Amino acid sequence: MITSTANQKIKRILKLQKKAKARNEEGIFIVEGIRMMKEAPESRIKELYISETFLQKYPDLPEHLKKKAEMVSDTVFAHMSDTKTPQGILGVIRRMSWTMDELLHGEDGRAPFLMVLDHLQDPGNLGTIFRTAEGAGVTGVILGSNCADLYQPKVIRSTMGSIYRMRAVCVDDMKETVRLLKQHGIHTYAAHLDDSRFYDEEDYTKPTAFLIGNEGNGLPEEICAEAEHKIKIPMHGQVESLNAAMAAGILMYEVCRQRRK
Repeated sequence: MITSTANQKIKRILKLQKKAKARNEEGIFIVEGIRMMKEAPESRIKELYISETFLQKYPDLPEHLKKKAEMVSDTVFAHMSDTKTPQGILGVIRRMSWTMDELLHGEDGRAPFLMVLDHLQDPGNLGTIFRTAEGAGVTGVILGSNCADLYQPKVIRSTMGSIYRMRAVCVDDMKETVRLLKQHGIHTYAAHLDDSRFYDEEDYTKPTAFLIGNEGNGLPEEICAEAEHKIKIPMHGQVESLNAAMAAGILMYEVCRQRRK
């Protein structure tokens, strides 16, 4: 059992929790919690740590996880955890790698259905969009390099396991990416309040990509200008806009509704 916070393994976990550069160099991310670990593909679990009292609370831990687990004291686990009330289980997970070409051609015979996120900064919004995207049948997510780090702990928790299954690619040049989508016959829709049609007046049964921008400022005008269409969600009262994840969810499930029918 590891009983010291000065242990090199513990120091490394703390570095991976806090530093995107360290996570990127190793190609991993950190997950915590029994549900997230049970959903993790076995082949992608690189390391696993459990607190000394964890098995008393969760005696039915799957055998493949027990075999990989290294035990640490409760005090050390609280030190290495990123949560206020840790469950006592933490895993280091290998990332999956996807290409833009895979996203451009859809999945399982379905027409491409993409979420394109630019300057999205809130970790909770980003994780929620990933979770909702999986539920709505999105075939891939494209993130601008200016978005929140997909692999930071708060984003990972907010995905509720969708991080294991949702295909994602990060890009440096968003304007070129939008042009690439159009070249491949994917219709692009920018969420924008001005000079826009209502979102439910469009046909999303064809290859579709939604462009979602920053929570406060929306999409940059130069990115909006590249999109084929501008769409908006009707608003009543004095509300000017919706939370980015909420707005994205409404758009995603309109596609889901149209394609189901």
